[in-house]
Amino acid sequence: MQLPVQSQSTLYAEPWEAGAGAGDLVAVARAADAAGFDYVACCDHVAVPRRLAPAMGTVWYDPVATLAHLAAVTERVRLLSHVAVVGLRHPLVTAKQYATLDHLSGGRLVLGVGAGHVREEFEALGVDFGRRGPLLDEAIDALREALGPEEFPVHHGKAYDFEGLGQRPRPAQPHIPFWVGGSSPAAVRRAALKGDGWLPQGDPRHQLPVQIARIGQLREQAGLAGPFTVGAITEPLYIGRVHWDVGPRTIGGAPEAIAESLRAYRAMGVDQIQVRFRSRSRAELTDQMAAFGAEVAPRLD
Repeated sequence: MQLPVQSQSTLYAEPWEAGAGAGDLVAVARAADAAGFDYVACCDHVAVPRRLAPAMGTVWYDPVATLAHLAAVTERVRLLSHVAVVGLRHPLVTAKQYATLDHLSGGRLVLGVGAGHVREEFEALGVDFGRRGPLLDEAIDALREALGPEEFPVHHGKAYDFEGLGQRPRPAQPHIPFWVGGSSPAAVRRAALKGDGWLPQGDPRHQLPVQIARIGQLREQAGLAGPFTVGAITEPLYIGRVHWDVGPRTIGGAPEAIAESLRAYRAMGVDQIQVRFRSRSRAELTDQMAAFGAEVAPRLD
């Protein structure tokens, strides 16, 4: 699941998150750990321009700092950047940060990457917004080298060039999973050809089969047969009887009814679902998470 509090767009943040802080993040991450969730996720924005602030807000925690903090107070849950806009930073900087995170967490990193969409962010950092796609493509290649097993990675490309520069500590994992975010044709193609997984952004469930089929087709044409993780973001969930306005898209009710709805994702070819819960307080959210882990998740197998 995507963590609350760390990003507070008006599109999805609950009112209680405005007054929340580090203690709430820790409590939710520990609840995810205890309930058997696979990962917790954190977004990435350096700065939000005034024109977008009314919708996006300006609360966007740094993903590396946030996930490192939560790594220290959890035991098994994986740590996902959903997504890191890696084109905003040199790959050696990104590799140093995320290799350290993987090392400190005992190998729990999943590196979600995306192209980004905020022009002013790129301009402020001196990065060409119009070339963000090619920059991401090359950044993935460079990061695979920089996060690989070699202490002195080598990459010679158009935008990034390095050799003879050592970085330790190395990641704890021998292979960092790269999940590519985005639902545009370019993002889907990038996920299929350069990623170990795909993180769709806002696709309604009825659109997923076409996207998944396209990924399979692209991978087959390229001769790629290794493991690949297809993700999906579910509709909002509320477990139990609903006594308040949870919105028209929310799937609510008994655990079996929710599980039956979510099993449809597996039938489409989805490997992992990112769930989200409606809540009016941190306590209600962690209660929903515990109920999901105990009563819904076992029905998904």
